[in-house]
Amino acid sequence: MLCDEVSGEPFARHFAISLVFSKQLKSEILINESSERVWELITDFSRFPEWNPFMRRASGEIKVGATLTVFIQPSGTRGMTFKPKVLNVEQNHELRWLGRLYLPRMFDGEHSLVIEPAKQGWVKFVQREKFVGLLVPFAGSIIKDTQRGFEEMNSALKQQAEQH
Repeated sequence: MLCDEVSGEPFARHFAISLVFSKQLKSEILINESSERVWELITDFSRFPEWNPFMRRASGEIKVGATLTVFIQPSGTRGMTFKPKVLNVEQNHELRWLGRLYLPRMFDGEHSLVIEPAKQGWVKFVQREKFVGLLVPFAGSIIKDTQRGFEEMNSALKQQAEQH
């Protein structure tokens, strides 16, 4: 039987779940600043309340395997706190974590904050989220609010980074 290398699940079942019970979001923006400056802003959790309209608060150690505490509040929502596990940290390039709502595979979200080189003196900042789980088909408003939150955060990050 063919199995998925990551989860060990039979491939056909894993593929079917991913196809039916998943949703991907993406938002990107060009920022006229260095990757170091953008990295500094997205990893300085203590300053999030000052500028970040989506991730209002975050705490924890930024290292693979650590658990963070993140409070997100897209505009017009009550917000929610979750405790994602850090999956990858590449300084000045990527911070990625996995958050769960309830039990594994009910509503999992793998979130990445990525900084990519762009034209001279500019970077592209990309937020991605892949939601997977049995509740994904019923989470339309959460997904819509999250997409709006990404866009609000990206705009605020650009403004904060480019301020001199």
